[in-house]
Amino acid sequence: MTGIQNCIVFEPPFVVTHIMRGKNVVVLTGAGVSAESGVKTFRDNDGLWENHRIEDVATPQAWQADPKLVWKFYQARRRQMNEVEPNSAHVAIAKLESELDNFTLVTQNVDDLHERGGSSLVIHMHGRLQTLRCEKTEQTEHRMADDDLNDDYAYCNCCVNAHRMRPDIVWFGEMPMEMEEIYESVESCDFFIVVGSSGHVYPAAGMVNVAKSVGAHTILVNYEMPINGSDFDEIHLGKAGEILPKLVEDWLMR
Repeated sequence: MTGIQNCIVFEPPFVVTHIMRGKNVVVLTGAGVSAESGVKTFRDNDGLWENHRIEDVATPQAWQADPKLVWKFYQARRRQMNEVEPNSAHVAIAKLESELDNFTLVTQNVDDLHERGGSSLVIHMHGRLQTLRCEKTEQTEHRMADDDLNDDYAYCNCCVNAHRMRPDIVWFGEMPMEMEEIYESVESCDFFIVVGSSGHVYPAAGMVNVAKSVGAHTILVNYEMPINGSDFDEIHLGKAGEILPKLVEDWLMR
């Protein structure tokens, strides 16, 4: 156990117990949770994913400049989603949700591993791989059939003359989804828990400060110290799949 400025850093088996029953709890998850299931992240290999820069495949400008490249990139990610399974961190978070009356799960991840791990109410602030969005109407459709997963463009069912669909993803430079609901939850929470986040991407990285401003106790579970680590009251370093199940047991003690 060590201290970094005003926070305490724990490494297994050190655990601080907080009883969360009867409390308002918000959990925010990042790419590290999915990475433990084998999902590739942008920050692998110096920020590259399959040799593509973020600017090449994850901005509105990239979609305008080379939609075929962007489409193939996301189709590969959509196909990969069928090849991975939830890990014990996803299951532990679902357990926490099932035992608490006031619980909100917000994820930066675009896969469906939280849902498959047992979580029922998930706010995907950066969009979802399972859905596609009509470029004209912006209506979304769940499109995960085999014919929807090849490298040919998909076309909508909402228009008389079908329009091309884009990934239902929040690209860099676009506004994250459901921000009003997210901030309302964070501003009323007693505990704010972040799992598997590098602290690089805003506004998610700044939510710990919003939680602290209302007096919430802030907890981080992460493989390594993130750039905003000093903003947390309590940090548990290590793999979320190994640490989180025990923490959840402690938080739910009667």
